[in-house]
Amino acid sequence: MALKQIILVRHGQSEGNIAAELAQREGLERIDVPARDPDVELSETGREQAAAVGRWLSELPEQERPGIVWTSPYRRARQTGEIALREASVELDFRIDERLRDRDMGITDMLTRAGITKEYPQEAERRDWIGKFYYRPPGGESWADVAGRVRAVMADLAAVDAHDIALVTAHDVVNLLFCYVAEGLDEDGVLERSRTNGLKNAAICRIRRDADAPTGWVVTDYNLDDHLRDEGVEVTDQPGASDEVGGGSDDTERERGDHA
Repeated sequence: MALKQIILVRHGQSEGNIAAELAQREGLERIDVPARDPDVELSETGREQAAAVGRWLSELPEQERPGIVWTSPYRRARQTGEIALREASVELDFRIDERLRDRDMGITDMLTRAGITKEYPQEAERRDWIGKFYYRPPGGESWADVAGRVRAVMADLAAVDAHDIALVTAHDVVNLLFCYVAEGLDEDGVLERSRTNGLKNAAICRIRRDADAPTGWVVTDYNLDDHLRDEGVEVTDQPGASDEVGGGSDDTERERGDHA
């Protein structure tokens, strides 16, 4: 038995998402996050969203249900997986993989676009010149760095021989880059998707192995949120700080803080 499919779930709304949105709305320079990034927890809405994911899992046909969970070590992602499994009344092998963690923002962590421009004006200029995909803040990571982590995880998942389907609970930019790798997108393609169809909290994507596809994978579902809407659970579209906080001319539609 070889792995055939990955179900990707972005974590539910976090307390950091709420803090980042407030900072952006009020034009603040710093995001008042309640904890260090790995310890940021789900909001009450985020917990409801995670439970809705669990009910969605429980309604899948037996042959479409995951047999193993891989999760980011960050609390908001782990909580999403734990709540979903509890709601679905299933117990699965739960593997924590630090490669699934959110993007490291380095010295720009907890800063909004305005804060970065004030405290590190040269970094703001460098980021605008290099572009969001390849810009690496000092002490942090670029999107391309995260894509490297994702490629390694996908290779390991492809080698899993005990389960057909894996559930991955992670972060906005991480799950977006899973789809980027699976579809063989380029820099412009993934940035356009981020601007116009960024992943919602608790959104579901599915990618399937396909030997005939150029990358060996195909995306079969992207940014699904029917499991939230059908139950009247609030749908939130709050990118994480690691994704958007660096800002720039290409971020005007979805600029926000990470801790997502």
